[in-house]
Amino acid sequence: MLSEIGITSGQIWKYLDKNGEVTALKLKSALGITNTVLYMGIGWLAREGKINIVEYAKGYKISLKK
Repeated sequence: MLSEIGITSGQIWKYLDKNGEVTALKLKSALGITNTVLYMGIGWLAREGKINIVEYAKGYKISLKK
């Protein structure tokens, strides 16, 4: 499972680098992953200090830190 989370984290980072800020729902849909793996990948990147997470009315917006 750890390997899958690491791979997903890389996919999330690449997607954000190419597309900019996105909602968690859009990210999940674009990558075709489950909520569980999505949030584990987001947590991995957040722990490394690589992303911003902003709550809004319908969920979360994710972007890379500059």
